[in-house]
Amino acid sequence: MKIGIIVAMDKELRQLQQLFADSEVRVEKCGIGKVNAALGAQRMINEFHPDCIISSGCAGGNGDDINIQDVVVSTELCYHDVYCGTAIDNCTQYGQVQGLPARFQADSMLLQKAQQLSATCNVLIHPGLIVTGDWFVDSKEKMRSIIDIFPEAKAVDMESCAIAQTCYINQVPFISFRVVSDKPLDDTDASQYHNFWDTVAEHSFQVTKSFVENL
Repeated sequence: MKIGIIVAMDKELRQLQQLFADSEVRVEKCGIGKVNAALGAQRMINEFHPDCIISSGCAGGNGDDINIQDVVVSTELCYHDVYCGTAIDNCTQYGQVQGLPARFQADSMLLQKAQQLSATCNVLIHPGLIVTGDWFVDSKEKMRSIIDIFPEAKAVDMESCAIAQTCYINQVPFISFRVVSDKPLDDTDASQYHNFWDTVAEHSFQVTKSFVENL
């Protein structure tokens, strides 16, 4: 199976390249944000022709049961900053690009494999909704505005849904693994996020490696 992994930042890329240094898994950096993510996913599909794509990296977590270094695996994905209005129809939902699914579903086989990791990895894995937008959530107020619309969201990031949309259009199976780097509702000035990279990020992406080894 040809597996492609997409990350947004150099520090994520370095960790994952070390984990897959001796494998045929392709790990690439797309850059931060939705446009970079979509371009990176399309480039990987065009050049590598993967059997599946994994979005990996960190995200802000949501929920009393979620803690820093836990992993959220996408069951479904949508945008928290997309609204197409009701001028043309009354069916398009908040977070949905008109003409595309309201939520992009993770591949069922990949999701099943991901959920099995809870029994073998010493990390708490939370299946659930990941919402994406072009906003680094560094305040409680911004996080509340997102969770007011998507209270069931487990994680907020800046790339996963754009990669999911690209994979949907190209009919490539997709799933996202996001390590919780901070909980914006419990944080001020993104101090948890910076502390994550300073003190606890090392080995945080081992779940992605374990997942790939089980495919």
